[in-house]
Formats: sequence, C-alpha cells, structure tokens
Amino acid sequence: MEINGKFEVTLAPMEAYAQSKDGINLGRMSLEKVYFGELNATSQGEMLSARTTQKGSAGYVAIELVTGLLNDKQGSFALQHFGVMDKGQDRLILEVIPDSASGQLKGLSGTMTIKMEQGKHFYTFDYQL
Repeated sequence: MEINGKFEVTLAPMEAYAQSKDGINLGRMSLEKVYFGELNATSQGEMLSARTTQKGSAGYVAIELVTGLLNDKQGSFALQHFGVMDKGQDRLILEVIPDSASGQLKGLSGTMTIKMEQGKHFYTFDYQL
C-alpha cells in the first residue's frame, strides 16, 4: 500500500563535535516530526551528520520512533535513515526497522521517501502490513 502526506520537522543541536583538521564538520541533532495524512503521527529521534568543505556534499544517518495512527491502526515503529548528498544530488533511504512495530502495526515493513518543495516536507510511504 502507498500513502502520501506532509510532515513538519524540528531539528535541534544536541552537542557540538570538534571540526576535523580537514574541514569536515560532524553534528548530532535531535529530531521531532509531526506527520499528517493517512500517517497521523509524531516521532522523535536522533541524527548524526558530516558536512564537507564542498558545497552540497554531506551525509547523515538517523533513527526515529514514529507513534500514532497509520490508516486508523494504532501503534509505533522505528525508521532508519541513510542519506548522502554529492554536490547537491541526493540519495536517501528510509526503511522500517524489521520487527520494530508494535500495537496494531505489528509486522509492519516498508520504505519511505521524502522530498522538499518550497520549504515544505512531503513523504511517500510504501508499506506492507
């Protein structure tokens, strides 16, 4: 099943890492999201990132715990992120962590894509339950 919607995200620095002598900046952020649509949920998580000296090149990993309603089924699940930017070209993978779902979502699997348009965030969630 595939659903689409929008979400709001808030990122906040958790602690500063030292900049390496080669100019790579490491960061750690908390993330909070509110999902709207057929996924009506909130999430909390953490993100680790590395920014290079090349504009538009970076990488990040994150884990978020999503809690709420998915097509009127109550529960929670964890999403794992893997993102790379190569001079502005994105490659992003978000996947439900196997066996992380609870409640009426137990057994959930799937992948999510996210995109930004005019400062707003949108998701497409392709899942099986």
